[in-house]
Amino acid sequence: MPQDIYRYIFSPGVHFPEVAATLDLAFIAIESLHGESRARLDARFTSEPSRRTVILDATTPVGQALNQVFVGFVRREFGEDAFTVRRVEAASPHDERVAAT
Repeated sequence: MPQDIYRYIFSPGVHFPEVAATLDLAFIAIESLHGESRARLDARFTSEPSRRTVILDATTPVGQALNQVFVGFVRREFGEDAFTVRRVEAASPHDERVAAT
């Protein structure tokens, strides 16, 4: 059964600290939509600069909103070819590290 967890992998040409800043901006946007407390409780994500990845858990409405805002921001900021996104089909030990930040 598919999980609503998404792994974004960014190409080497993308400055990863800018990706992290974009994730922060997306989180601020969903705080505006859902409130600070709910965003902190229901938005689960992690970034791994060494792997050039961001993993978002979209199993809640807040997580779905974060995923939608983040993908929209990175498409506009870095372009369609700057990253790939894949749905994580099965939980692995690596994926279990997705946690509220």
